[in-house]
Amino acid sequence: MCMSDKRFDLKTRFNFPALIKTSITHFPSVSLQAEGQNMKFEQYNLAPEIKRSLEESGFRRPTDIQFKSIGPIMHGDDVLAIAQTGTGKTAAFAIPVIHMLHENKFSSRSNGIRCIVMVPTRELALQITEVFQALSQHTRVKVFCLMGGVEQDPQIARLEQGVDIIVSTPGRMFDLVSQGHLDLGQIEILILDEADHMLDLGFISDIQQLVKKLPRKRQTLFFSATINPYIKKVAYSLVTNPIRIQISPKDPVARNIEHSVAFIEMDDKRFFLERLVNENPESKIVVFVRTKVRAERVSLAMEKLNIKCETIHGDKEQTDRLLVMKRFKNGEFKILIATDVSARGIDIPNVDFVVNYDLPEKPENYVHRVGRTGRADKKGIAVSFCSIDEKPLLEEIELYIGKPVEVMEINKQDYGETLAFTAETKSDWKTLLREAEEEEKNRKKRKKKK
Repeated sequence: MCMSDKRFDLKTRFNFPALIKTSITHFPSVSLQAEGQNMKFEQYNLAPEIKRSLEESGFRRPTDIQFKSIGPIMHGDDVLAIAQTGTGKTAAFAIPVIHMLHENKFSSRSNGIRCIVMVPTRELALQITEVFQALSQHTRVKVFCLMGGVEQDPQIARLEQGVDIIVSTPGRMFDLVSQGHLDLGQIEILILDEADHMLDLGFISDIQQLVKKLPRKRQTLFFSATINPYIKKVAYSLVTNPIRIQISPKDPVARNIEHSVAFIEMDDKRFFLERLVNENPESKIVVFVRTKVRAERVSLAMEKLNIKCETIHGDKEQTDRLLVMKRFKNGEFKILIATDVSARGIDIPNVDFVVNYDLPEKPENYVHRVGRTGRADKKGIAVSFCSIDEKPLLEEIELYIGKPVEVMEINKQDYGETLAFTAETKSDWKTLLREAEEEEKNRKKRKKKK
């Protein structure tokens, strides 16, 4: 495994006072143009109401995926699109779909659901809904988000008032369909977003059951971050004569993300996280860990150092997860500790750092994790803490992205100083780690007994 010889310096590598600090909206202007770099949204044949929303949301020019998708979608073609995270996929289908529904709707009254957007996670459902609502705010199109983890009665009441577009996770959608509260008979457009992740989570049977309830004559848009023979087979079972669009840079990690790896022993990772946070007190940082238990333990260790942080993972109630995300967006705290379940559901403007506290077990999750920073045209920094036991995972990541991850060499003096200047004794941290490992072992034992 080829490694660079670049020296590690916490001050120069972790302290970035020159980071862009200008405020941005949820939808910053983009600069990932390729073929469409000379095209502006104002030149598109879009409804004036949508152009107004685009202008207010900061959209000026289309990204590559937007430039290549909008035309075929507005033409009515099925689309199979492959593009990495952070390239503007949501707007690529939201803009043309809103335009088509708006142009065919002559009053604000909704007489049936025309479009369903299926996504794998609740957080992603909410964020896609926000994009649709922002872009449709001046149109006659009504958008609503359906998801589990919250009371369904208010959702049923909202559906009865009429909506045009539903953004939903599979579980709640099928609950309401089976109960007769959701009529799919007038669906004109089916969108599957983050389709690869939905298949990973085992939603294939749900998707197939959904398709049986939809009109045969419909437009299907299949968007995925990755492609393999299985995903391709599923995709072609759902689409008809699709326009295939693939945005495949040689490096699956976005070019505006600086990512590297530091070799740090498992027991010492906490000290380096502490130092990174203390040297960048105004930075927003997302820290990824392997398990829910580990997330809570790292959070507890940070709190003992008076570092304010929150966790987000599958064991939290949906209302709690939504509150955490809202507070993080609003800057009420700077450090968010998350598991891979949330890796694709975190779309926060101005995340300065991503820290892979634990390396992901699936190499593709590395790309999704680091993609939480460097969104659109913003710069981002990602660093991975790799222990000796995690080196095989690093090799898998490097094989997946097609090149070595740059190494941040840590000399003995830097390493020793980081351990020496911690506000917590090392023995306390080892105790926390032992407790975490014991709790994880007990959880697995309980799971086997069930």
